[in-house]
Amino acid sequence: MDALRGYGELGLGSRLKRVSEYMMKETQLVYNHFNVDFDPHLFPFFKIIVNKNGVTNSEIQNALQFTQPAVTQALNKLNSKGLITYTVDAVDKRKKIIFLSDKGYSILKKLTPIWKSIDLVIKEFTQANSSSLIEHINILENRFKTKRFSSTIINNVEMNSTKALEIIPFEKQHAKLFYELNIEWLKTFFHVEPYDEEVLSKPEDYIISKGGHIFFARLNDEIVGTVALMPIGNDGLFELTKMAVSPKHRGFKIGQKLMQYCIDFARDMDLPKLILYSNRTLENAIYIYRKYGFVEKPLELDTPYKRSDIKMELVL
Repeated sequence: MDALRGYGELGLGSRLKRVSEYMMKETQLVYNHFNVDFDPHLFPFFKIIVNKNGVTNSEIQNALQFTQPAVTQALNKLNSKGLITYTVDAVDKRKKIIFLSDKGYSILKKLTPIWKSIDLVIKEFTQANSSSLIEHINILENRFKTKRFSSTIINNVEMNSTKALEIIPFEKQHAKLFYELNIEWLKTFFHVEPYDEEVLSKPEDYIISKGGHIFFARLNDEIVGTVALMPIGNDGLFELTKMAVSPKHRGFKIGQKLMQYCIDFARDMDLPKLILYSNRTLENAIYIYRKYGFVEKPLELDTPYKRSDIKMELVL
């Protein structure tokens, strides 16, 4: 049992402190992973110096609204790490102006892509509808338990700093990955239906040999996602289906890249349209489908999937 949750609004200060300590600890793990000698507690002081390009102790205090001892202590730590340098003001010799040192600029280059990923991940983790701050903190802490903050940031940094994602066609050795990626996704959000098991275990029979296509997203020689264009009937109609992304790579728009690739591929084939089946509980997915131009169409009574409660179509 989480005692702090039971205190409700009375425990707000302690809850915020716990969230802050967790995020600081996880951020330090990120810095350590990338061999960056930096303390996350020094971030606001360092960032002010970066933004101002010449700032006084008092200006930092006013900008951050921290106590003078806290500012002095942080500056002493930055100075001991060799990240800042001081110069005397040309007019008032008593005033010291603080700048980044050469080492400070060097570490800034390493920190910038990490900060960008931290910003993106925090936005992802904090997107939620809630009626109170306590409820929002509950949601945030639940997400920390299901998706570790530091690992998500590290994955984001590596995805944005390594070679570009590749979309590659189906090969026989990928059949097992096609099955595993989709089965994991189905078990996470729904359950595996007999039709799923049949198609996923025999992709060459149900998709490739019938003129369909399967694509994979590959990142640094690792298959991280998949999608299929499966022919339906004999009218040149294709279903956009079997899209799945590995758990640790979700949230990086790999699914959207796979979908855009399929749309472009279908247009190059002069296909008239694409259809897909989904479930309304997947609100983010439905939003993305609409974003790419899919519109809702009447759902047949004999849909191939029991979980489907919405059919969408994209005219190419």
